[in-house]
Amino acid sequence: MSATVEQLMGPPADYVSEEETFTPSIAPSLTYSEDSEDQDEPQPEEAPRRRRASTRLIVQSAADVQRITGESTQQLLNRCCGGGCCMKLQKQDGLEYEHIPLPDNEAFHSLGLKIDEIPTVLTKIPDMPDQVTFLQSIRRVSNTPSPTDSAISVGSQLGSIGSAIEAKLKNLSLEELDTSIQPPSFVQPHHPHHVFPARIHNTRELTRPGAEKRTYHFDLDITDYPHEEGVDFKVGGAIGISAPNDSAAVDHILDLLLVPRYLRDKPVLLRTTRGRWPTVWGEDEAREIVTTRRDLLTWCSDIQSYPPNKPLLRVLAEHALDPNEKKILLFLCAGEGQGVFCDFRTGPYISLAQLLSAFPSSKPPLDLLLSVLQQLMPRFYSLSNDPHESYEIRDGKQHRLIEIAVTVQEMPDWRMGCRTGVGSGFFERQSRKFMELQRAGDKAPQIHIPMFKGLMANPLAKEFVSDGPMLLIGAGVGIAPFRGFVQHRLKNANCANKVWVLQGIRDSLIDELYNGEWGVHEEKVKKVVQSRRGESRYVQDEVFHQADLVWSIINSVDGRVFVCGSSQGMGEGVEDALIRVAQSKGNLEREEAKRFWELKRDVGQYITETW
Repeated sequence: MSATVEQLMGPPADYVSEEETFTPSIAPSLTYSEDSEDQDEPQPEEAPRRRRASTRLIVQSAADVQRITGESTQQLLNRCCGGGCCMKLQKQDGLEYEHIPLPDNEAFHSLGLKIDEIPTVLTKIPDMPDQVTFLQSIRRVSNTPSPTDSAISVGSQLGSIGSAIEAKLKNLSLEELDTSIQPPSFVQPHHPHHVFPARIHNTRELTRPGAEKRTYHFDLDITDYPHEEGVDFKVGGAIGISAPNDSAAVDHILDLLLVPRYLRDKPVLLRTTRGRWPTVWGEDEAREIVTTRRDLLTWCSDIQSYPPNKPLLRVLAEHALDPNEKKILLFLCAGEGQGVFCDFRTGPYISLAQLLSAFPSSKPPLDLLLSVLQQLMPRFYSLSNDPHESYEIRDGKQHRLIEIAVTVQEMPDWRMGCRTGVGSGFFERQSRKFMELQRAGDKAPQIHIPMFKGLMANPLAKEFVSDGPMLLIGAGVGIAPFRGFVQHRLKNANCANKVWVLQGIRDSLIDELYNGEWGVHEEKVKKVVQSRRGESRYVQDEVFHQADLVWSIINSVDGRVFVCGSSQGMGEGVEDALIRVAQSKGNLEREEAKRFWELKRDVGQYITETW
């Protein structure tokens, strides 16, 4: 990343620039912009002055930063760890270096590692992480010994098992649960909520061909959801989804680790020494659980959402048989490789399969790998309907439904060009399976979504309780929870003229969500702002354009302003627009306007739900 961030933030206190002893160089093409002037032109009437390194040599304004790097200053600062590792990208004096042949495979090339030579001696290499997860084969009663399980490392880690434990293992078995549609019972989100396989009642794609992002709608049947948990679904609430990893990705990892196919679904005893894993919000304690290797990788460990960390790389290095691969992995863990490691982490997220393919000689034991992988966490999605009024008749029975909208998140992938997020990718696969079965003639496809009652007391649900005027501002899928609000409010004649919606989209022809599905008076309460068609305005522009309405609502008794959507771009833009509204209509200075909205947030009149 680099040197640019260090130059932006200023050199460390103990760093001495070469410019203190040499005449500064002139680089007009790098320093020039419309907002800055060249400070380094030679001045014939003055002798050259020695000076410390200055950010003025590179940038003097935000425009310079964006022109040179393609990123804003804040984006660069967000990517910097602050540890001074950017200064370690260059060779260090006093060290001997050697050229290491790099792995010649597509996966390694996709990592973008900028490695030329590596120091012959590496320091500050972290110790091997503690192994807290162990897998033990469950032996059945037999007079003949079972073959050694080459895919696990229990033998070396746990030693011999006593006769009492051996007898216990023989009586253990898997729970009777279909883990193809829901996670094992030990993956419990938060007491007393359990994961329930909700059947998809219907699903459709909300966006049209050509949309930049695909968004799907789901009607989930919760008729049989356990009622003893005591928390009902609310307008504006959010449900939790325990989305599994893609089965093809799980099989690919097991293939790379050389785990035999006959072992993948075989019962195995999982023993942990501490921590919450493989539960989600369980107690920090040791556990003994009967499960399978496939279920652990499918439901419990995140294999693609987090950048690689040093414990993972250290495990791969320890088990790399190729000396060059081992050297590269240790270099990434060492102090000398800190700069390369930071660039490595701040790039596109790298999946576990990508790492294992890049360093093919490393085949760590599965249980050791599970000890350093991140927990696979639930995702939360806001309801897009009024859950108290949504019912349909099917098969002569009344079914209660909840509705959600999911936008598919995509990122670069070295094998397929791009890959989807864990949660949104799972939803898209389930939606496509459902629609394919429908097209094949199946009138009631059995496709499920593992869900649980999530945040029914989140800010949107808690604050949508008054009869005062409301302004709902959102963009993209952030508009989904507002649909339930409007449907609920328009049923009350006293509130029909007290709710307004500002919806930001790119192009109404391809990505306007829920057009015509907001209830009566939709044309009076909803304003659609397009950024790619017509006037080409963003929703934050419309917020300032509607300054009179905004100021009237926020200063009314029980008036509310809700904002929902992405925090970057839309969220930041809307916040700035609201501040400018307060400056204009309230005759306030900018800091006073900021404080005004902070106070409104404190009293529950300004509510944001951004991500």
